[in-house]
Amino acid sequence: MAAVMVSSAGGLLAMLNEPQPSLKHHALSHLNNLVDRFWPEISTSVPIIESLYEDEEFDLHQRQLAALLVSKVFYYLGELNDSLSYALGAGPQFDVSEDTDYVHTLLAKAIDEYASLRSKAVESNDMVDIDPRLEAIVERMLEKCITDGKYQQAMGIAIECRRLDKLEEAITKSDNVQGTLSYCINVSHSFVNRREYRHEVLTLLVKVYQQLPSPDYLSICQCLMFLDEPQGVASILEKLLRSESKDDALLALQIAFDLVENEHQAFLLSVRDRLPVPKTRIVETVQAVQITDAPNENPSGDVQMADGAPAPAPAPTIVHETDPVDATYAERLTKIKGILSGETSIQLTLQFLYSHNKSDLLILKTIKQSVEMRNSVCHSATIYANAIMHAGTTVDTFLRENLDWLSRATNWAKFSATAGLGVIHRGHLQQGRSLMAPYLPQGGAGGGGSPYSEGGALYALGLIHANHGEGIKQFLRDSLRSTNVEVIQHGACLGLGLSALGTADEEIYDDVKSVLYTDSAVAGEAAGISMGLLLVGTATEKASEMLAYAHETQHEKIIRGLALGIALTVYGREEGADTLIEQMTRDQDPIIRYGGMYALALAYSGTANNKAIRQLLHFAVSDVSDDVRRTAVLALGFVLYSDPEQTPRIVSLLSESYNPHVRYGAALAVGISCAGTGLSEAISLLEPLTSDVVDFVRQGALIAMAMVMVQISEASDSRVGTFRRQLEKIILDKHEDTMSKMGAILASGILDAGGRNVTIRLLSKTKHDKVTAVIGLAVFSQFWYWYPLIYFISLAFSPTAFIGLNYDLKVPKFEFMSHAKPSLFEYPKPTTVPTANTAAKLPTAVLSTSVKAKARAKKDAEQKANAEKASGAEKSVNESGSGKGKDATEKEGDSMQVDSTSTVEKKAAEPEAAFEILVNPARVVPAQEKYIKLLEDSRYVPVKLAPSGFVLLKDLREHEPEVLSLTDAPTSTASPATGAAAATQGTTASAMAVDDEPQPPQAFEYAT
Repeated sequence: MAAVMVSSAGGLLAMLNEPQPSLKHHALSHLNNLVDRFWPEISTSVPIIESLYEDEEFDLHQRQLAALLVSKVFYYLGELNDSLSYALGAGPQFDVSEDTDYVHTLLAKAIDEYASLRSKAVESNDMVDIDPRLEAIVERMLEKCITDGKYQQAMGIAIECRRLDKLEEAITKSDNVQGTLSYCINVSHSFVNRREYRHEVLTLLVKVYQQLPSPDYLSICQCLMFLDEPQGVASILEKLLRSESKDDALLALQIAFDLVENEHQAFLLSVRDRLPVPKTRIVETVQAVQITDAPNENPSGDVQMADGAPAPAPAPTIVHETDPVDATYAERLTKIKGILSGETSIQLTLQFLYSHNKSDLLILKTIKQSVEMRNSVCHSATIYANAIMHAGTTVDTFLRENLDWLSRATNWAKFSATAGLGVIHRGHLQQGRSLMAPYLPQGGAGGGGSPYSEGGALYALGLIHANHGEGIKQFLRDSLRSTNVEVIQHGACLGLGLSALGTADEEIYDDVKSVLYTDSAVAGEAAGISMGLLLVGTATEKASEMLAYAHETQHEKIIRGLALGIALTVYGREEGADTLIEQMTRDQDPIIRYGGMYALALAYSGTANNKAIRQLLHFAVSDVSDDVRRTAVLALGFVLYSDPEQTPRIVSLLSESYNPHVRYGAALAVGISCAGTGLSEAISLLEPLTSDVVDFVRQGALIAMAMVMVQISEASDSRVGTFRRQLEKIILDKHEDTMSKMGAILASGILDAGGRNVTIRLLSKTKHDKVTAVIGLAVFSQFWYWYPLIYFISLAFSPTAFIGLNYDLKVPKFEFMSHAKPSLFEYPKPTTVPTANTAAKLPTAVLSTSVKAKARAKKDAEQKANAEKASGAEKSVNESGSGKGKDATEKEGDSMQVDSTSTVEKKAAEPEAAFEILVNPARVVPAQEKYIKLLEDSRYVPVKLAPSGFVLLKDLREHEPEVLSLTDAPTSTASPATGAAAATQGTTASAMAVDDEPQPPQAFEYAT
């Protein structure tokens, strides 16, 4: 109570000058309690208290009290650095568990100081002296967090302070280790800025995971993929495949699908090649063939060769009956190799997009009719829109029906029109070559066809086999070597780059380099981009070779191709790319600086790294070249796509810039980073730009808006409907200029992309970058200079599908629930043909006399009706409400008929279900994923709870026969095309090659 009565600290301060230590101790301990009230008064005596702290004859406990008191005074004076240094001197007297502002502030200061010193020590490789007292405080804080059960806080501090020993301790001591580990993986991806340190954290996490009694192999393999350790993944997969349990095999298949989703071709192939082959033994009996054929062969159609005994001759060399464990391993290995090579997922995606195709050909028809024939830009744009709209569906009805219109494309437009087939048939691996055969270069140097369509066909083959080019690489190399025509070289280079994406194949690199050194502008541009695609993310020394050639050549196109190529080589390398970025951004040539912006964008893609954002914003406002400024703003979209909410905020001021190039960049930055999210802030930022005064800004804004709104229905955001109407208006407007018209046509294609079953996704569900998608959008954004690169957007498309698979990788019938109104996520309503022949009704002239006459007649009728009502009321009382008076019924006869129909309509429209039952394989759009629920008592249970993508299903009732759903595929001969194309497209896959005969009609009975 005594402390409450004190009105001044003067008395206690006077005691500090007393000679007796006990009095000084008494004064210090009381002043420590009063400092928050009397710190202004105590601050005058700080020198005396400091001298007590420094007096070595004084008792240690009392010296620490003096240090604590000075620290608190400095804290109130706002001198945090001095406050912290005295708090360190206070030792144990500074209690980290005390719940006061003073302690919280100083702890935050101490942790920041310690973290920055540790980072500096690692980054500069120098010895940095860290005060052991500072380390002690941070360690006390970490211990306190762990003992209090605040594990996430402890992990955050440990990661920030680079104390991996404490991180491991926090994880292992936590009550939910699996949850803590997954939290830690998220933190390391979101908040750890340096790539090398992130590797250290993930290596530790893998070590902790593997020590668990039941490790989460899905997460381990994702970490190993990030660490680029294919051997680790291969050994885990082998262990699971060799397991007795079928569940382990399902898990292995699920891991393979999850890895494929990240689209890292080179890594997947090296995992596949590291999986050991099953043991074999030579046996001469033929009986083994009959035994082995049925159970183990992958169901690929080999069984049909029943009468061909000599055909499966090699089969007897593998005897499964003696070693059943290896037999199941061999069978599982075949499946997993198919998945890792990408073939299984590509085939299933192709079947899904084909069978669920709901593209609206009427939209294309409207565009085609409203575009002038003479306008080649809009003509080409319509072809691009068609390709994007049918990406991956294999439905080329629109092209077949308009062959005459299509044939008007000449030169490069012809190149693009042919290449468009590659987007439509993307993933059609088995028949890719035969589909493109009519257009491909025929034997040797030159066939009879146009070089433009031959070059386009080679580019199309690259698009069909994008990131999966094992089967086509050799053919493309031969085509490239055997031609000197620059257009064909252009197509072959792009095709090779796409099919060998990221494989860093030396031989292909040399072939492409020899094309580059011919110094042809057209072929050289494609060669530069192709080299970049080939070396994606390798950060190879070859980049300096490319840069040197860019300085030598005189052709702008080659410099631009190389600048983008160099940027692609440093994809995802973060600080490892800094020296190259510095070199490019300081170059005198604006085209190389422009490449530097892409290098910044791709090296730090999806990291939201502050340093990269600062650099890009600096160039966006200070560079002298409009191209560089535009690209710097656009590049922000790539850096920020992992945190799309931030982008509109960061570029909002730039979107109001006086410079139209900067506004265009801002629009595309938002389009790229918020693609497929339907983010409200993004749409609000883009809306004013769609009616900008400059035509190319409108074009960029329309394309960006379509990217943001892809797979968003009108029911969930009414602005989608408004935007569709705006596009239609621009396309139909004869006076609209070409640039924005082209933007509107492309936007229509993107909005309805892939038969409306694809979205643009740059992150996989495990929060890894999708390499192909990011690179696809980076090269797509080059269409400013070169329209054929528009097709690269198809690389960013990922199907919005839930595809459940059983142990045999077949698609069983399996129902699950979407717990939201169906209208929120349904396909857009099909457009209707505007009815012709309805003559427009002109307003009729009305005379003033007739108006007066009408008013009089109306008044008389009302009086008469009132009189009738009065008499009718008496009647109805007598009839005890049996019905209305006859007059009223007659009078209302007409209106009642109308009413009755409208009430029926109302009734029909009223009850919309609050949920929807979906059947595997189903369309599940990103916004719908949070509503997906499994039904109880379901026969199948997913191996991993995932609302979309490829999910392996565990069969709980194996003895019952299975019902498979997905059977119609573009490869079958009798399946009709479903969806909107069914009416027009009676064709089948075999009719896809242009020269094939149409199918005969179905059998029918003729009746007179």
